[in-house]
Amino acid sequence: MNRIAVAKKLIMLAKELSAANKPYVGIRGGKYEVFYAGETPTEESHGHKYNAVIGPFRTKAGAQCMADYGGHGNPHLQTVNDAEKMAERLKNK
Repeated sequence: MNRIAVAKKLIMLAKELSAANKPYVGIRGGKYEVFYAGETPTEESHGHKYNAVIGPFRTKAGAQCMADYGGHGNPHLQTVNDAEKMAERLKNK
């Protein structure tokens, strides 16, 4: 195998690993729940369990912030990025 083929294979493996088990927040009946998925959740894969899904998040702490404080009309926590920033601020307290 030449160097280019090896490099392409390593890039593909890195992409697969980075997508593995990212945290998401699932919403059902007004309850927010952190879950992990190796692939982007779709209606076919997660629609039977959740009405909506938020994510992916970079960290579990960001997903947990969204589950605990997000939605519910909170104007300071509306996006994945907002949740990640809040998790970082809470960690540094």
